[in-house]
Amino acid sequence: MLSAFAQAFRTPDLRRKLLFTLFIMAVFRLGSFIPTPGVNSTAIQACIAQQNEASLLDLVNIFSGGALLQLSVFALGIMPYITASIIIQLLRVVIPRFDDLHKEGQSGQAKLTQYTRYLTIFLGVLQSTTTISLARSGQLFAGCNQEVIKDRSVLTFLMMIVVMMAGTGVIMWLGELVTERGIGNGMSLLIFTSIAARLPSQMLGIGRAGKWGSVLVILVLLLVVALAVVYVEQAQRRIPVQYAKRMVGRRQYGGTTTYIPLKINMSGVIPVIFASSILALPPMVAQFGQPTDGWVQWISGHFTQSSGFYLALYALMTLFFAFFYTAITFNPDEVADNMKRYGGFIPGYRAGRPTAEYLRYVINRITSAGAVYLVIIALLPSLLIIPLNLASGDMPFGGTTLLIIIGVGLQTVKEINTQLQQHHYEGFLL
Repeated sequence: MLSAFAQAFRTPDLRRKLLFTLFIMAVFRLGSFIPTPGVNSTAIQACIAQQNEASLLDLVNIFSGGALLQLSVFALGIMPYITASIIIQLLRVVIPRFDDLHKEGQSGQAKLTQYTRYLTIFLGVLQSTTTISLARSGQLFAGCNQEVIKDRSVLTFLMMIVVMMAGTGVIMWLGELVTERGIGNGMSLLIFTSIAARLPSQMLGIGRAGKWGSVLVILVLLLVVALAVVYVEQAQRRIPVQYAKRMVGRRQYGGTTTYIPLKINMSGVIPVIFASSILALPPMVAQFGQPTDGWVQWISGHFTQSSGFYLALYALMTLFFAFFYTAITFNPDEVADNMKRYGGFIPGYRAGRPTAEYLRYVINRITSAGAVYLVIIALLPSLLIIPLNLASGDMPFGGTTLLIIIGVGLQTVKEINTQLQQHHYEGFLL
């Protein structure tokens, strides 16, 4: 990996793209520290220092690189765009028009991207309104007596919403700039930047609390888990496909052998994000109730990372969404029809329905292994809290963060290697 980056910096074109990507990432991090107008930064820092437990908005705070709890101009981070993208993909199953646009190619994808942008801005307005309302009522930082927003006028409230919404639009624009002019997927790299920026400070915080042994154990586990994630993410089941020979005029086409690569974890990190987001809703709703109410106490007791009920529900939801999202993204009937249209077949299976049934059988078995792998990665940080003597908010990584960091890193290195090969081929031909 390091050799690939070294070769890329020696290539003028790739060096320019890498430097541009690093510049955008620096701008993104800079915006995470600029406070929104009307926010008392001193009070916020005091409230953050008092937080010992994981916040109900901890998932969003991770994707914003800690900017959410600081109420900065980039407080919402990339989360509205992620949510909008997932919603648009799910709507392909419900709305036939969206599925038709997906099949139209580049023009249809451009239309879906436009819908995603509109939905991102709408979700940004909703999320900024909720965040500012929680901050004004004192429920964003539980147990903190500091007044983080002193001016409670309607004009200030609306101005803060507009600033945060504009920050979401700027982040979306920065991600698209990286995709067009830089290296890798812009949105993924911004998420990577947000997550990676918090790891050093969290590790130092654990060490300063006198738990350097826990820091060493966490570093060793990170290395072991990273190796396991790389191994599983690279693994795939290759289904052999043969194409029959056919004559068109005097030319012969087909007769080739290829394969369909099926990844063990086809759903990626989406099931973990879905499960985490849904399980974060009950504690959020409980914030609006009275602490003495029975249902509020039940949620507070069962929806914690050390609760067996929470862990079991987390595992079941991760399993469900792994199968659900794989069924949406991979359609065996469509793959079988395309193979039949171009004269392809799987050896030992007839084209059409038998091929679709075989693909469905294989994908169900592969998804079973991938879903179990996701559950293990997702639950590992929560299971380590008790033996390492850490608070729920002290764990520097989670299942979602591990999968994103390693997945984005692998994808970026692959793209760098691909562009390096293209430059080598151009030099050879010239």
